[in-house]
Amino acid sequence: MATLVQAVRLALHYGETHLGVTDIFGEDVGPPLGGVFTATQGLKTAWNSPLDERGIVGTAMGIAYGGGRPVFEIQFCDYAFNVIDLLKVVGNQRWASAGGFDMPVVMMTPTGAGIRGSMYHSHSYESWASRLPGWKIVMPSDALDAYGLMLSAIVDPNPVMVLLPKALLRVRSDRLIPGEPEDPQELSRRIDAPVGDRKNWTPDWPPVQEYFVPIGSARLVREGETATVISYGRTLPLCVQVCDDLQKNHGLSFDVLDLRSIFPYDWKAISQSVQKTGRVVLVNEDTEVTNFAEHLLRRIIEEHFYDLVAKPKVISGKHVPGIGLNQVYEYNTVPQAEHIREAIFEVATEPV
Repeated sequence: MATLVQAVRLALHYGETHLGVTDIFGEDVGPPLGGVFTATQGLKTAWNSPLDERGIVGTAMGIAYGGGRPVFEIQFCDYAFNVIDLLKVVGNQRWASAGGFDMPVVMMTPTGAGIRGSMYHSHSYESWASRLPGWKIVMPSDALDAYGLMLSAIVDPNPVMVLLPKALLRVRSDRLIPGEPEDPQELSRRIDAPVGDRKNWTPDWPPVQEYFVPIGSARLVREGETATVISYGRTLPLCVQVCDDLQKNHGLSFDVLDLRSIFPYDWKAISQSVQKTGRVVLVNEDTEVTNFAEHLLRRIIEEHFYDLVAKPKVISGKHVPGIGLNQVYEYNTVPQAEHIREAIFEVATEPV
């Protein structure tokens, strides 16, 4: 079964073979490296750009205006701050042309903490991204969703940002991508480039098939009655782990929603679950001031104030200038399982 980063590579291969992707590019995206996390190894349309984020975004716009369908990478989301003004322009082009010009660009970028990337490689970006009207923003938490969301991003006429949680890139899914071999070692032998000389290496792509995850649809990962837990990205598996433990040891059951799409988001799924349980915890690792979960909380309170039977909670990262390289600093800056457990248990057991 594929890891998340292998799923991205398989999706890009499918995209360039069947969905009209013309260019996959960015810093170290082409051979010999194939991306710092190996997301672009062996792809026939992958090429290396200069170390220039502004040039990368501008080139993607030009390719799209010329009728192409590019996928570009910002090597780490921390460096997307360098081009936020250009990303705003990318997002307004279809609107400014009254739909006369499509902007089918996909930006993929690793995001978040969990690999001890220190101050310049550990930011979360989804809250910033959500303030860029015209963009669709997705963040998978497992391989199958990464594959399906990437394919949906590729065929969308709007710009789509695919945020890839760095801490989950090497995590295997327990769900198969249609057409991938069941043996993960076989998959690795077929599509992972060897260490060392790669001049004569070519991947042996498995016959993966079309599989779309609609942008804007959440996934109900666990179903329960006690409370609603909403998350995405790195913290989603932690929420599942905590909720499974609380059910086993305390008899508490939870709706766990994997948001998958930051914008548009699945308000129907959120609303139905909150109405059912009356209790809600929102978990993500972006910093706690102007956090995206605060928007969701505001809407939940506005529309479901009288449905709530306990104080809602947002679990988020500390509002500090960066994340330190030291493991203790990183661990205590962004939510971990113990922090999530404490918050969920508190909301789940608050007396009515």
